[in-house]
Amino acid sequence: MKYDFDEIIERRGTGCVKWDESEEGVIPLWVADMDFAVAPAIQETVRQRAQHPIYAYTLVGNEYYDAIISWFQRRHGWTIAREHILYTTGVVPAISCTLQALAMAGEKVVILSPDYNCFFSSIRNSGCEVSECVLQFSRNNNRFEIDWDDFEERCADEKATIFLLCNPHNPTGRVWHRDELQLMSDICRRHHVTIVSDEIHCELIMPGNTFVPMATVDDDAIILNSSSKSFNTAGLQIANIICTDSEKRRRIERAININEVCDVNPFAPLALIAAYNDSEAWVDELNQYLWGNYTALCDFVTQHIPSWTVMPLEGTYLVWVKIKDCNDIATYSKDILEKAKVWVNPGTMYGPQSGEGYLRINIACPRSLLLEALSHIARVMF
Repeated sequence: MKYDFDEIIERRGTGCVKWDESEEGVIPLWVADMDFAVAPAIQETVRQRAQHPIYAYTLVGNEYYDAIISWFQRRHGWTIAREHILYTTGVVPAISCTLQALAMAGEKVVILSPDYNCFFSSIRNSGCEVSECVLQFSRNNNRFEIDWDDFEERCADEKATIFLLCNPHNPTGRVWHRDELQLMSDICRRHHVTIVSDEIHCELIMPGNTFVPMATVDDDAIILNSSSKSFNTAGLQIANIICTDSEKRRRIERAININEVCDVNPFAPLALIAAYNDSEAWVDELNQYLWGNYTALCDFVTQHIPSWTVMPLEGTYLVWVKIKDCNDIATYSKDILEKAKVWVNPGTMYGPQSGEGYLRINIACPRSLLLEALSHIARVMF
């Protein structure tokens, strides 16, 4: 491999949420960022810009939009018009602005539960209600699937106005197939529900799987994406909203300005350009390394932690693990932290009922660190 994902990089003392919020001696496998150096092209671009002594208000130029359009066209076959792109400071602000622009207080937002924890808070902070369609694990197909009858019933509710999709899905690791996306679209159209698709993990795709942008299935869907998750640049804070409907786009842009998340820093646009124009080989190698980490985790669990069942990973670097006979995952994960000194997330963060009995583990770290953490857990907990 050209890039060294095995390198251990000291992150403590850098103001890092993942490491500096953890006590000394704790291995953090929780918050969704990676312990890998970002792609060399991104490092060099940021370094060059930092040499200029003024970091003022930033103009986002044509090269930024060209990089986005080129990336999604060549990598995913999705043609984006420049005028359909709105930028903001992150996908979570994008979610909140979109909900505030398109849903009235008291209306319902449908999600697939368990789901990204910020979906719950963004929906409630927007004055809306969460409508959870709980995913079901299919032993026949070895994956989480949608209960289509329940999904349609929720979309048919007269108070339901938005379906907030996570594609690929955090935390279950599903990469939705085109036929599944088509059925989502058909049901939402039938009931006049707007699809808002968070696609921040879209480049983190494991071998044998293919990411399908929802916009290639339903051109009325509103897409939220960013280079930040795939290229490990979350701290630079930038994301995009792609909306083809001019009136909805106007309302979303107004919400972006009302919430004052319309200005980005001078490094973020340049980092996105370097990611999309010059770092494709890096993200491809990253996915191969992540798959190796997933395989190593599965092998370790099979040999040493028989009470765990590792769910299939199709996308993201967040592994969903079922714990046998566990009815209090919050206490279980707390015990792992206190006894094994490994920080993982309890599944109830992603759905109080649907996430019970599960852990979410971030495997985006050097393999030696992942195996060290698992060894701590196996030695102390079992």
